[in-house]
Amino acid sequence: MTESKIEEIITIKENLERVLDNLKDGIIAHDIKRRIFFFNHEAERITGFSRKDVLGRDCHKVFGVPLCGEHCCFIKDNPDIMNNYEYTINLLNKNGEIKNIEMSFNRMDDENGKLFGVIAFLRDVTDILSLKIRAGKLNSFANIIGQDTKMLQLFQQIRDVAGYNYPVHIYGETGTGKELVAAAIHNEGRRSGAPFIAINCGALPESLIESELFGHVKGAFSDAIRDKKGRFELAHRGTIFLDEVTELSKNVQVKLLRFLQEGTFEKVGGEKTISVNIRVISATNKDLKKEVRNKNFREDLYYRLNVIPISIPPLEMFVSFKMLFSLPL
Repeated sequence: MTESKIEEIITIKENLERVLDNLKDGIIAHDIKRRIFFFNHEAERITGFSRKDVLGRDCHKVFGVPLCGEHCCFIKDNPDIMNNYEYTINLLNKNGEIKNIEMSFNRMDDENGKLFGVIAFLRDVTDILSLKIRAGKLNSFANIIGQDTKMLQLFQQIRDVAGYNYPVHIYGETGTGKELVAAAIHNEGRRSGAPFIAINCGALPESLIESELFGHVKGAFSDAIRDKKGRFELAHRGTIFLDEVTELSKNVQVKLLRFLQEGTFEKVGGEKTISVNIRVISATNKDLKKEVRNKNFREDLYYRLNVIPISIPPLEMFVSFKMLFSLPL
């Protein structure tokens, strides 16, 4: 974009600033180099950043990561911008507050139809959602349907943890919907739009689980006829869900512990160290502390996984309980 075009945009911004500052939606606009050239008062309130913090700066560098998470089109070199693209995220703002935000954005084209930037609209629905939960008026959240008091408490827990990247461990009896809760945490956070990869650690034989999780190189064992990506690599930028994590062997527990400590791993039979950016959510229907006491599960791994614990009550505690769920592929 030429300097004259930038000056023209700035002039328009100044003329509209008073009007836009009185809107109830936050408004952020940036050019194709992600340089922010407009940021209204409501955007300041929602994000916790002031105009002087952001104007003229790369939005990814300002916010540390894309404000819109994995929905950001500018993660790629050649962004494919759609009009009226809408989604909801839980945002951890500069002041450490979790905000539930409805976001939408549109492309901005010049007189020749060439893309020169995007404009994003942010609506803070945090208070509305909180009031509905407190009043018992919310009957669905994150593709989970239910209005029982325990369900409302679960909705609040999902909201509280979705904006963070810390590991979550979910405890619940078989059939209580642990994977649905894990997917809800993923879909309500900034990683929504990126892969959600689930694996049942007890459903595969011990000889295959390490390869399934971390992948293997050609020739690592007799059936390894080609290199294969594991679930951790496939989940890059997203979330991996380890169901029945207590079924992992001690050797795999060591490798998982190392990943949680360093964010790296090697494929089975490989020497190259691989680094991925994922959130780990685990689950079990067993008492994890008891498994540690019985020497079936590493204590140091327990503390790494159980950073944020969530307990799902038995189904019989609900008068009516139904979950609907759709996973993005």
